[in-house]
Amino acid sequence: MARRLRPVELDFAGSAPTRLVFTARLAAGPAAVYRALADEVSDMPAWFSSIAAARPLDGGAGREIRLRGGVFFRETIMATDPGERYAYRVDETNAPGVTALLEDWRLAPDGSGTRVRWTMATEGPALFRLLARVAGPGMGQSFRSAMRKLDRRLASAPAP
Repeated sequence: MARRLRPVELDFAGSAPTRLVFTARLAAGPAAVYRALADEVSDMPAWFSSIAAARPLDGGAGREIRLRGGVFFRETIMATDPGERYAYRVDETNAPGVTALLEDWRLAPDGSGTRVRWTMATEGPALFRLLARVAGPGMGQSFRSAMRKLDRRLASAPAP
């Protein structure tokens, strides 16, 4: 059953009770990485294997993400700084335990490539916080795999 989460602002990425932060380096430049995250939402399942479906909502002001296994998120885009930052909060989900969730993708030039930092900021009761921390290594592995797939995809894509 879907339920509404507590709305949070961008500063939640730094103040959330539970924060999982992952980084990776991609050979692709920040503009290409940003396009894949923010503009080509429907293509996410091709490179992020935990995502079954993704689609923009409200003319790009929101997104709907469906994970493999049935969890879904309806999100509001909070920051769109091309080549630098893409952030969104989850407004509605069927994921158990979570009471607030914001994801913040930061992109920075790194030589000819991009340093990607993904922060998942969450809030929930004690059991949820414990489970989120325990799940952290697996989420990190999923993130690193997705970044490798995205990097290969961007390397083989024609220039815009």
